[in-house]
Amino acid sequence: MFFSLHVLTLLISVAASQAFLAAATLAYLTHLLRRRHAIRQPTDVGLASAIRFPPIKLPLLLYCLATVNSVLWAADPSAGGFALRKLVLFLILLLNVNLVTSARHLGALFRGLFLMAGLAGLVGIAQFVIQYHEILRLHPSRVYFYMTLTRMHGFMGHWMSFGGQQMLVFAALLAFLLLSQGVLSSPPLREEGPGGGEYQNQHVANHPLTPSLTRKGNTRSRARGVYLLVLGVVAISLILNFTRGVWLGCLVATLYIVSRWKPRALWAIPVLLVVAELAAPTLIRRRVSMAFHPREDPALAIRLEMWGVGLRMVREHPWAGVGAGNIPLVYTAYLPPGVTPLYGYHDHLHDNFLQLAAERGLPCMIAWLWFMLALGWHILRFRRRLSSGRWIADAAFAAWLAFVTEGFFEFNFGSTPVLMLFLFLMSTPFVAENLEPRAQGPSSAL
Repeated sequence: MFFSLHVLTLLISVAASQAFLAAATLAYLTHLLRRRHAIRQPTDVGLASAIRFPPIKLPLLLYCLATVNSVLWAADPSAGGFALRKLVLFLILLLNVNLVTSARHLGALFRGLFLMAGLAGLVGIAQFVIQYHEILRLHPSRVYFYMTLTRMHGFMGHWMSFGGQQMLVFAALLAFLLLSQGVLSSPPLREEGPGGGEYQNQHVANHPLTPSLTRKGNTRSRARGVYLLVLGVVAISLILNFTRGVWLGCLVATLYIVSRWKPRALWAIPVLLVVAELAAPTLIRRRVSMAFHPREDPALAIRLEMWGVGLRMVREHPWAGVGAGNIPLVYTAYLPPGVTPLYGYHDHLHDNFLQLAAERGLPCMIAWLWFMLALGWHILRFRRRLSSGRWIADAAFAAWLAFVTEGFFEFNFGSTPVLMLFLFLMSTPFVAENLEPRAQGPSSAL
């Protein structure tokens, strides 16, 4: 219950979500302690073997150790406290794999997450409309400047967190709508059951990992309409969020999902992009065009400065970095002599790879890269083994692609709201793989 509430509040309140995560952790630890007697009984399954964890323990452990090491060598170790506390968020991987024990539960978490994203999108769109009219009234000649200076943020505290979360949900929801329908036409399950093939086909249609919208004609049509509406709301909120890295992440995720759905439809995406560019409002077209003039765009100009600073930090501190949380403290020391930093946010370097290398050292960045590649590789490996839950692996991999793509322009791995949602989505294929053997038995056709 606590873990489910943690997932369902991810897009609403970080504080509430973390409180439910802590409660779920304590409840699970209490459960494990009460099962200690299982270790002493040779006929029972040992406690250690009863705890499942995705096969990414070694790179994750190395990443955590490298983070601790960077704090120890930092000029101001106290500044790294937040980075150390954030390591506990990786418990999401452990809890999701062990606490979601039914396909019906996993499907309900996905659908609840989609609906919460729709609600957050509506709030964000309302914020955009209010802000637009206010700026149009006060600054009619500088609408673009002020609309990009402070943007819609939904329930989150910052527009980057809001955009990153909506991007991940967009990838998962698009996979849900386009790829989950293929379960109905998949080959019959191998197990023989009462009624032979007829039973098997019915079993697949009623599989809990198959969305409820596929079970009956009228229900399916109504539910599909609801989720298409939610997808539209999420997409509009992403466009109005004005975050180009998020747009690029969504594009990459869409290309992957469409290639899995109907590869021949890929040719239509460039055409749709051209049409969208021509039909888009002036604010959107200007936002896109400014990406090709980085020196004139404040957001891109400051990134170029940050990346130069980050490279100098890596050259001088390749093994442990300048220390977790220490970049804003030493930022100006790594600027060229006589150069004043551009006005803006300098607490991180707006790039996952460079941030981790400069802040925590190249070993940490390599461990993180290993961790990320291991996640993607195992998701694709499980995808080949899944049948009815294959869309979940596709949703996770599409979200992985979007996250990595945006990470070239934003330190999204350091954004707590985005990281929490990312870890949940990345662990769902491992959950689906654990549930798949049980889901194929007659008892699961409920």
